[in-house]
Amino acid sequence: MTGKNMREALDISAYLVVGPENTEGRSVREIVRAALHAGFTCVQIRSKEASARDLITLLGEAAEEIAAAGASERVVLLVDDRLDVVLAARKMGVKADGVHVGQSDIPPEICRAYLGEDAVVGLSARTDELLAYVRDADTSVIDYFGAGPLHETATKPDCGRDAQGNIVTRSFKELAELSRTSKIPVVVGGGVKLADIPALAKTGVDGFFVVSAVAGAPNPEKAAKELVTAWQESRK
Repeated sequence: MTGKNMREALDISAYLVVGPENTEGRSVREIVRAALHAGFTCVQIRSKEASARDLITLLGEAAEEIAAAGASERVVLLVDDRLDVVLAARKMGVKADGVHVGQSDIPPEICRAYLGEDAVVGLSARTDELLAYVRDADTSVIDYFGAGPLHETATKPDCGRDAQGNIVTRSFKELAELSRTSKIPVVVGGGVKLADIPALAKTGVDGFFVVSAVAGAPNPEKAAKELVTAWQESRK
């Protein structure tokens, strides 16, 4: 089930990525609720451990929390990698707005073909030759690039590896050039912490994504609010 064209509503400035393995024993629903109350603008359900049925349930719970916050028309809800889960969830009446895919997942043009023109499709930018890739990539079927990592991160240890398997982190200077180069919005994550937000905001990228900084925090809503406030203050 979908409502308005969520591509037009897309705001990746404060982007939560969360799955059951990230929540320190709390429910995904609780973490999503906390982030929404704090002003987060985009939610992605991501889990390499949960079954398809569990992911559908998690999407449904997140959609309920977004609706309860009165944000169904402005907060985009995505699932990582699993086109099948988005299609099944929609068939079951869940307002799932799209999918985020990596370079080795289902190609974004296939996702677009199945999900339609109103859905959001995000793509993780290539790690090697990042700037050249972003400059030259066909962005006609995708809505934003995800880039990173800013730091090495335990929540996605394979994030940012080059062809030789080495971790490649991104400097603020490189991200500023990435922002200038990209034809579509860019969201940056991978180990992002509160202390990183001012410098990250000043690169000109369109937003940050976090997992542990909110989902693993002792007080998720407080942590989320601090991130949102820091971003907004730094963008003034």
